[in-house]
Amino acid sequence: MGRVATLVGVAVALLLAAVMLPEVAAVRYMVGAGMGNGWATNVNYTVWAQDKHFYNGDWLFFVYDRNQLNVLEVNETDYESCNSDHPLVNWTRGAGRDVVPLNVTRPYYFISGKGFCYGGAKLAVNVENAPPPPVASPEKSGSPASFYGGRIVLPTVFAVGAMWDAFLRFC
Repeated sequence: MGRVATLVGVAVALLLAAVMLPEVAAVRYMVGAGMGNGWATNVNYTVWAQDKHFYNGDWLFFVYDRNQLNVLEVNETDYESCNSDHPLVNWTRGAGRDVVPLNVTRPYYFISGKGFCYGGAKLAVNVENAPPPPVASPEKSGSPASFYGGRIVLPTVFAVGAMWDAFLRFC
């Protein structure tokens, strides 16, 4: 009986923590999706990226033929000249399915070495901080009770009720 109570307590704590966490909206972009076979030659990645907004916390997913291409992060000068001699980071892991976290707000430059950059295998993205969430309209009544009742108390009541129901079903 004590073990079930402990499990219920942990579940309630986790549920309450989840209710209070802000929403995370990171996006994983498959590079070149909709324009061909992922990371390849003869694709204009500038066109692919032009209608996308890349935010801190997003991911780039490169899918490619591992026997031919690779994924190198370079500086702007090496990006423009397709120079793969001194990459900042070699993201190639050997499987042809590499994920790059965009975790710093700055421009990122990617190329494929072995001459494939000249065929179009190059991508530049600018990573920004996510815009702030929209501002909520003010409460009409202005009473703090209505704010807390809708944001904290009600979800807590539902969470406790659900956990109590689960507890009764297991006992």
